[in-house]
Amino acid sequence: MTIPTGLRPDLRIIADFIPERTRVLDLGCGDGALLEHLVRAKGVIGRGIELSESGVLTCVGRGLSVRQGNLQEGLRDYRDASFDYVVLSQTLHFLDDPAMILAEMLRVGGRGIVSFPNWGYWRCRLELLVTGRMPQAPDLPQAWHEKPRWQAFTVTDFARFCEGAGIHIGQQAYLAGGRRIEIRKFKNLLSTTAIFVLERAG
Repeated sequence: MTIPTGLRPDLRIIADFIPERTRVLDLGCGDGALLEHLVRAKGVIGRGIELSESGVLTCVGRGLSVRQGNLQEGLRDYRDASFDYVVLSQTLHFLDDPAMILAEMLRVGGRGIVSFPNWGYWRCRLELLVTGRMPQAPDLPQAWHEKPRWQAFTVTDFARFCEGAGIHIGQQAYLAGGRRIEIRKFKNLLSTTAIFVLERAG
């Protein structure tokens, strides 16, 4: 199956991780590009939640089932195990309560998929060392003071959180400069973006 080149690099990997004919909830789905691809090319039953009115209208224009909502309020409208996969791409670092959202993702879905920028990348470390300023994540073109505000964390931070929260990291992929890289060691040092498939441990 061909993944559209128009999709953002992390979304291409996410699309590849999701099997055909599954039930998918896309949180913060933006303009619906990923959801549209999954529905049309993989036959998934897709739903989305998006905060911006413009994003919702674009999704509706694509023929997608998307509602306007704030992720900070949780997913209480959805029953346990309503979906096979719940996706949260490039949004986790903007949330006030990421632990709650991750728990909710794994309540309503069998698996969660997250992608996020990695502030542990070597250039970020070097910039902080040399300039004394908090670096901007390589794959996040937004200053620290712009809305929505982001919280910097690294691949190692996230892995340790998952271990303590009883979350198992299954499939994983890494990008550097928008290209997928195959690395076994120094993932936190060499990757600019991480994509993880999450499950409840045990």
